[in-house]
Amino acid sequence: MSLGVLLLAAGQSRRFGPQDKLLAPLAGRPVVAHALDALALPEADFRLAVVSTDQVATITRQAGFDTLPVAPGLPQADSLKAGLDWLRQRGITRLLVALGDMPWLHVADMRAILKLAGDRAACAASGDIPMPPAVFPGSMFGALALLSGDRGAGALLQGVPASHRLSLPAARLRDIDTPADLPTG
Repeated sequence: MSLGVLLLAAGQSRRFGPQDKLLAPLAGRPVVAHALDALALPEADFRLAVVSTDQVATITRQAGFDTLPVAPGLPQADSLKAGLDWLRQRGITRLLVALGDMPWLHVADMRAILKLAGDRAACAASGDIPMPPAVFPGSMFGALALLSGDRGAGALLQGVPASHRLSLPAARLRDIDTPADLPTG
C-alpha cells in the first residue's frame, strides 16, 4: 500500500482575526510547525500540504512536504479534493488527512490511527464524535472526490464504525480557531 499524507493548511482563519492562525506563535514556533511534527512518518510515500499563503508553504517545505498552493478562501472540501487529486496522480492507495490548526497531536497518534485502519477507514474520536486526523483507503477516494463545502470529510467520518475510531484525549484534539485557543504565558 502506498501512503499519502495530506495536511490541509489553506483555511481563512476568519475567527482568528487579521493574523493567519497557522503562523501564530505556540511554544516559540508557528502553530502549523507543530501539526507538521505529528506527521513525521518515514513510512509515508508522499507528504503534501495544501496551502494558501507563501509563509505557510515555506514552513511546510522546510518540513519535507511538497506544497500545493490554492486560492485563499476555498471551502475545506475543495482543498481536500485538490490534495487527493495530486496524491492520486502519484499512485497512493491510502490517505492520511490532518489539519494544520491541530498542533497538539503526536506522531504516536498518527501511527495508532494508521494501525487501527489497516485497509479500512479510521479516525480520531473525542467521545462519540469522529474527527480528523483520519485515514481513508483507496476504495473511498471516489466519495472523497464528491465532497463539497466547509465540513471536509465530516460526513464520511460519521460512517466510520466505533471500532475504527481512536479515542484520544480532548486536549490533543483541540484546534486553533481564535486567539483565545492559544495558551498564554
